[in-house]
Amino acid sequence: MGIVFTRLFSSLFGNKEARILVLGLDNAGKTTILYRLQMGEVVSTIPSGQTSIRPYWRCYFPNTQAIIYVVDSSDTDRLVVAKEEFHAILEEEELKGAVVLLFANKQDLPGALDDAAITEALELHKIKNRQWSIFKASAIKGEGLFEGLDWLSNTLKSGGG
Repeated sequence: MGIVFTRLFSSLFGNKEARILVLGLDNAGKTTILYRLQMGEVVSTIPSGQTSIRPYWRCYFPNTQAIIYVVDSSDTDRLVVAKEEFHAILEEEELKGAVVLLFANKQDLPGALDDAAITEALELHKIKNRQWSIFKASAIKGEGLFEGLDWLSNTLKSGGG
């Protein structure tokens, strides 16, 4: 599976190597996004961003140029937790220079908040010391993913991260 991702990302990012972490709460859509990008299809998965696993995220922080943070836009009850986890990640010393791409995922679900509402809920206006952008996305429909990755690719190529 890693080889396919390498090919996908090399077509987006060229020869520049970049360590990119995909993070977010359980059930936000991280794995679905990766499967959608890799195979062009949706696969049922088991959530992997549970509270008990989050402390281990920091094992992957060194030498990271970019973070893709995935938010379930329809899970309004856990937006505060998503915000707290996100801002804790931004405070990590090893991630100080990382560029941030946010996917406001699950836009296809009823009651999903748009990118402006997610921006407000996550207090993205407080991010002053790094490049970031947010994109509305639907991993199930494949919408918004390549637009976000194009932004990330262009940002990394131009020296961000």
